[in-house]
Amino acid sequence: MAEQDGLILTIDCGTQSVRVSLVDRAGNFLAFEKESYTPYQAKHPGWAEQHPSVYWKASCNACLRTQKKEPAYWKRIRGVVVCALRDTGVFLDENRNVLRPCILWMDQRKARCEKPLPWPYRVAFSFVGMNRPIAHTRKHSKTNWVQENEPQTWEKTRHFVQVSGYLNFQLTSRLADSVAAQIAHHPFNYRKQQWTTNPLSWHWPVFGIDRSRLIPLVSAGEVLGEVTRQASEQTGIAQGTPVFAGGSDKGCETIGCGCLDERSVSLSFGTTATIQTTSSRYYEPLRFFPPYPALIPGHYNPEVEIFRGYWMIHWFKKEFAHKEVFRANELGLPPEVVLNRMLEKVPPGCDGLILQPFWGPHIKSPEAKGAIIGFWDIHTRAHVYRAIIEGINYALLEGLYQIRAKSKVAVEQVSVSGGGAQSDTICQITADMFGLPVQRSHTVETSSLGAAMLGYVACGVYDSFPQAAEHMIQPGQTFHPSEKNHRVYRKLYREVYRSIFPRLRKLYLAIEETKNLERTDQNDFHRDDRNP
Repeated sequence: MAEQDGLILTIDCGTQSVRVSLVDRAGNFLAFEKESYTPYQAKHPGWAEQHPSVYWKASCNACLRTQKKEPAYWKRIRGVVVCALRDTGVFLDENRNVLRPCILWMDQRKARCEKPLPWPYRVAFSFVGMNRPIAHTRKHSKTNWVQENEPQTWEKTRHFVQVSGYLNFQLTSRLADSVAAQIAHHPFNYRKQQWTTNPLSWHWPVFGIDRSRLIPLVSAGEVLGEVTRQASEQTGIAQGTPVFAGGSDKGCETIGCGCLDERSVSLSFGTTATIQTTSSRYYEPLRFFPPYPALIPGHYNPEVEIFRGYWMIHWFKKEFAHKEVFRANELGLPPEVVLNRMLEKVPPGCDGLILQPFWGPHIKSPEAKGAIIGFWDIHTRAHVYRAIIEGINYALLEGLYQIRAKSKVAVEQVSVSGGGAQSDTICQITADMFGLPVQRSHTVETSSLGAAMLGYVACGVYDSFPQAAEHMIQPGQTFHPSEKNHRVYRKLYREVYRSIFPRLRKLYLAIEETKNLERTDQNDFHRDDRNP
């Protein structure tokens, strides 16, 4: 096969679907198949679990459909790259069989962690003001919860891997994963981009994982293995096809948007909204919160995350937008198309209505809550909807300033991706708020594009990521800011939004104390009920 004729097959495994693409060296998607599934199962409120076999079966089905529809292109596959959702672990036994469903990144259960950390760690965390964040991190560690509540499962667990590692194993029978996929509650040294080696590191007691349960890691772009005969039968991919180490879905998205250095940032308008950049230097946008490993070996993705992000749109649709959803069904349109028309009915700044999008707890400020302030009699549902969009952007704008304060590099361009980025109005609002040009990619599948770029660099078709970007990222639409609107947003951000959390923090803490008291009272009630 001529080098220029080969194609990269990408498998992009997300929370709600798997996307399989065949991408050529010019960034064209020659074939694309999507296999959707129920995002998660919930045995109890706040739980979110999914059996990893769902991800593998969906990948196989999407591959087989692609092979059937595009047999000529399928024969040209020269490499496979997997990118997958983050912080979703798979528990495997000594025979590499799955022991239980994955606990997804969005799962809200907490470990009790009744046994205190050894006193030297407690003293150190107290000295740097990190006791509460570390306690929050420890309780949200999935392995700690399993050890407390399913000790027999943990006893049988010999390998704890991310979804990417599980899919790579299914393809190659080799249990290994990419450094660029290690974004989770586990003992990973982000500065050195390897498993923690210091036996006295705080990672071990906080995450509760011993080194023997961690699998080998390789740099993004290295060959993890080759497609086995069994995997070939299940997917249709030719036996012996190389599988290159990929990365996280967000990391692939950032590269696919063309964000290769600190002069640009990538905004992801997904269930979780994020702002990332790519840096050759290690620095923490928020103190003690490390940058993640990037697809470019030796590079980092400093990131600020808005946990609930565009999930809030789903919340708004469910609670307040029945009329618009019904109208969209009548017109045969996605509900977001009708909803986004509401945005144009409200002026920038929402007539003084401002939202703080902390619908999910932040690790460093676990007491944080969402807030909407400035209500008065002119406000409508349309105002609330626009306030959600603007509130997410205020939080991302704050993330931009945090990243820029550490990088000391002026950001020249903003790239956007994710579901929300498909709206022209949302992109224009973003340009107005950031005061910078906003570039939208030529494809909505930016994660797959970034994974394909990695594959072509790994194959040697391109010498570097900048060269791959030059040839594979095609011009998309650019939205330029309105100076008039930007002045409105700049004033509201500086004089109002930045003050909301500091002024409400004491109230959030009081709410937490009340919730703790309620839980204690309920436990006392049940104990009294058992022992009259």
